[in-house]
Amino acid sequence: MSHLTPPRQLPDTDADADGSPDPDVTATDDPRKASEPAAEPTPTTPTAAEAAPETAARDEAEPEPQETAARDGVEPGAQAPSPARPGWFGWRRRFPRTARGVWLGTTVLAAVLVFVVLLVPNRLDYITVQSFLRLPVEGIFLAAVLLALPSRARRVTAAALGVLLGLSAVLKCLDMGFRQTLARPFDLVFDWVLLSDAADFLKDSLGRTGEVFAVIAVIALVLAVLVLSALATVRLANVVARHRPVAVRSTLVLGVVWIICFTLGVQFGGVTVATKGYAQYLSNRVQYVSDGLGDAEVFKKQLTVDAYAKTPSDQLLTGLRGKDVMLTFIESYGRVAIDDPTMGPEVDATLKAGDARLKAAGFSARSGWLRSPVTGAGSWLAHSTFLSGLWVKNQQRYRTLTTSDRATLTSYFQKTGAWRTVGIVPGVRKAWPEGKYFGLDHIYDSTHLGYQGPYFSWTPVPDQFSLEAFQKLEHGKKNRDPIMAEIILASSHNPWSPIAHTIDWKDLGDGKVFYKIKKEGTNPTEVWKSAKRVRTEYRKAIQYSLDSLTQWVQRYGDDKTVLVFLGDHQPVPTVTGGTSNRDVPVTVVARDPKVLERISDWGWTEGIKPADNAPEWSMNTFRDRFMTAYGPQDG
Repeated sequence: MSHLTPPRQLPDTDADADGSPDPDVTATDDPRKASEPAAEPTPTTPTAAEAAPETAARDEAEPEPQETAARDGVEPGAQAPSPARPGWFGWRRRFPRTARGVWLGTTVLAAVLVFVVLLVPNRLDYITVQSFLRLPVEGIFLAAVLLALPSRARRVTAAALGVLLGLSAVLKCLDMGFRQTLARPFDLVFDWVLLSDAADFLKDSLGRTGEVFAVIAVIALVLAVLVLSALATVRLANVVARHRPVAVRSTLVLGVVWIICFTLGVQFGGVTVATKGYAQYLSNRVQYVSDGLGDAEVFKKQLTVDAYAKTPSDQLLTGLRGKDVMLTFIESYGRVAIDDPTMGPEVDATLKAGDARLKAAGFSARSGWLRSPVTGAGSWLAHSTFLSGLWVKNQQRYRTLTTSDRATLTSYFQKTGAWRTVGIVPGVRKAWPEGKYFGLDHIYDSTHLGYQGPYFSWTPVPDQFSLEAFQKLEHGKKNRDPIMAEIILASSHNPWSPIAHTIDWKDLGDGKVFYKIKKEGTNPTEVWKSAKRVRTEYRKAIQYSLDSLTQWVQRYGDDKTVLVFLGDHQPVPTVTGGTSNRDVPVTVVARDPKVLERISDWGWTEGIKPADNAPEWSMNTFRDRFMTAYGPQDG
């Protein structure tokens, strides 16, 4: 180095993430200009302060041989390789136009990604072209913040905001999935446990290997979204910093436009142009989490309120002493099965046939409506709501309930000592410790019903076989005590394909006859390609469950039989069409007229089909009404 050369100034270490110098040092990001050699110094000897930036730029573009040799591991004096070239293996210098195109393309993609995350709704049915033709105030605010920050803080802030955008994108996708199945958004406090249920569903549908690959794919996708969103915001932060004057003017103009559009309520295609939807979405999610965390204390107080907690056992359910009581849930049997014009006529015919079947056997029925706490899925929440008399709307409430000493309708039957309490739960395929909480003396899960036939998609045991197993294992025994049975009929559980059909009860055997029936069924993969076919298979599944139940009562019911059957929740939005109605039918069936006389003041409809104007009760109110009706009565 010449003794006339000013002191060497190191390159600025505060460069942008993509390798470009800070905008305060360079005014261009064009790869073609970056590849041009530095200008030769003028003969006039500059001062050190004036020459430093120019020399630093020259030294950065043309490293000295000694530095290059030392950096590349070459001894001084030896022939050194050619200096490092900008870009990957010098491709930017060799293909400047391509480099420029790649730079523009990635910048545009980064902007598109950020704006899609800001604007996309968290519901599939709300996604339209118009929803993306809006101006988000959050994007304008983000640009203003990044312009105001110094270089290093700008990059860190951009990366952090990018990760936040990525997380919100994942959350919106979860919301979409949950709305399609449960008709509600994902609960950040209580719904994590449901992801394991989703994994179990994948295992049942795809096998263990398919489940593992699906889980790995989902994790990889989530990580990719987080990384890409962070890189996108950093890219945009660098761009606005390099073109600060243009970015400042553009941000101001867009801010003014947003204020005008928001003030005037400007719309395009029925959609408001100026939106603050993303901020509102985050605010709602924060409030949702806050409410969820506070809900635990509210529910604990509700647990202690029980009108029958101190009632002596000999005064409980006296109106049903000596009866066999069956509390039966039909999966996904919702109001849509009766009211929908495309399904109603066929289901109505099944209900009429069931009514005729029951009347021929001497039975009568009364029906009404209950409003379930869930829709689409979450059967256990509905079951516990019905049995506990509390509104069990989430997993936290369910866990709190099942670890408490709150009595349920089933445990009150057990408390009397007048009934043997059993559970027929074919959908349970693993340990179910909560069964003891519900007051069941014995539980028959899918492995204890004697079934040797095939699964029908999610359903381990067809309904007709489950009911026949109940008859053989409990109801048909001689010299037994009265039975209180909680029975869950699972054939109408999503995905409704393939489904079984009723056969002669004498041919059920060990269930192997269902292998042939399953082969005749439909493929769920094909069915779920069409909403119309899904609705058709759902309707058939409900008909099968209703036929199985009414045939069982006709075949095995007697004067002691009291049947209460109901749906646990409405099916998924694919079937309901997105309705917010959560009503399910509920029916009481008995041969003894005194049983139905006790609920004559309920105003329920005669028969097993509730009328449109039949009373609609919240599901958590049924327990106390039922115990009041069948408790001691004056006179």
